[in-house]
Amino acid sequence: MSVYRSLRDEMMAGGAVDEPGADPKEPRQSVPILSGIAIVALLIWLGMSNIWSLVLVAGLLISVFLHEVGHFVTAGWAGMKRTQFFMGFGPKLWSMHRKGVEYGVRVLPLGAFVRIVGMNNLDPVEAGDEEVAYSSKPYRWRLLVITAGSLMHLIIAIVILLFVYTTGGRYQDTGVVQVYAITEDSPAAGAGIGLGDEIVSVNGTQLASADELRTLVRSSQAGDEITVVFAEKGPGDDGSVKTVNVVLDPHPTDETPGIGYLGVGTDSYGRDQLGLVSASSHVASDLWNGMGSTISGIGTIVNPANQWTQLTDENADPMKRPTTVVGITKVAGDIGNRDGLYGVLEVLASINVFVGLFNLLPLLPFDGGHAAIATYERIRSRKNRVYQADVEKMWPVTVVVLTVLLFLTFTGLYLDITRPF
Repeated sequence: MSVYRSLRDEMMAGGAVDEPGADPKEPRQSVPILSGIAIVALLIWLGMSNIWSLVLVAGLLISVFLHEVGHFVTAGWAGMKRTQFFMGFGPKLWSMHRKGVEYGVRVLPLGAFVRIVGMNNLDPVEAGDEEVAYSSKPYRWRLLVITAGSLMHLIIAIVILLFVYTTGGRYQDTGVVQVYAITEDSPAAGAGIGLGDEIVSVNGTQLASADELRTLVRSSQAGDEITVVFAEKGPGDDGSVKTVNVVLDPHPTDETPGIGYLGVGTDSYGRDQLGLVSASSHVASDLWNGMGSTISGIGTIVNPANQWTQLTDENADPMKRPTTVVGITKVAGDIGNRDGLYGVLEVLASINVFVGLFNLLPLLPFDGGHAAIATYERIRSRKNRVYQADVEKMWPVTVVVLTVLLFLTFTGLYLDITRPF
């Protein structure tokens, strides 16, 4: 029962409820040492496997840290007492005390937490701390402190995208259709089309995007002859323009009867470096669109029917599946190999948008759950009476939320391992 109550109280309080030095059962020194060695070894292995995957993991750890900095700093502005700031969960690896706050690192790098006194009625306030407790502060301060983590994620995304757009360029359609992959023994290979070449037109139709090329090829039948104009832009080529007639093969994987197949992978996207004003405008519009897609995606991901489909149907839409750090780092590694640092940073920005919005769901243990409780208490309070909600009644709902999160995590991990992107 003590383990159950400890888990319940820590989930509701938003972190470890023990005060610095209050836990008499500190783990053996060998536990944090071995754990630290294991974490370092894992990071080294990740970096050796794909340096871009390590870059993303480092960015995620920094984002988690800055999330908690948001809570910590705004709590200080509000005059709330903070007692702990930890990266990770579980047994302590290392800690230090400074001005009444314990800073440290714990074994499991699955998140972080800031301990603020008096988060709710399950978090008792010691005598003398009544005026510096979270629960004693005005609603506007409580709302700011509890949403500061999510706001920090949005700030991170804005800073990243501004940096990418102004130094590397915004990834957008350039109107130039470039070949990045050729299938061996395909019609394209037989016609002399090579990596890096630019496809100018098909049957006299000027191409403005890779999608147009796919549409034109798919509208033709296997055995049809099409005229392709392309500019040789691969290594060692002089840029000369060639016109070839190509007979399409049957598509090797698409089951649509008779559909034609050229055998090239093309892309018409590239980076266009922007000034600060133009970059700011695009960041605002891209974030707005991204937040809309994220909100829609959250609803799809948490839908149990969708998860069952993902587990049972190998042809399920991979864009609707949950994923974990395992899958994300693999995708980031592939993007980094192709697009370098800027591509990985854009992945990191999109993750920050997702985490920031997901964390605002009005359910515990998310920050949005604490914000919802603060709002409910503000509505129920009167001039002569400050209402405090009994959050213990929320525990059954919190258990359901945790169960769903565990299910999503294990589903995502299973899919990342058995059906990688």
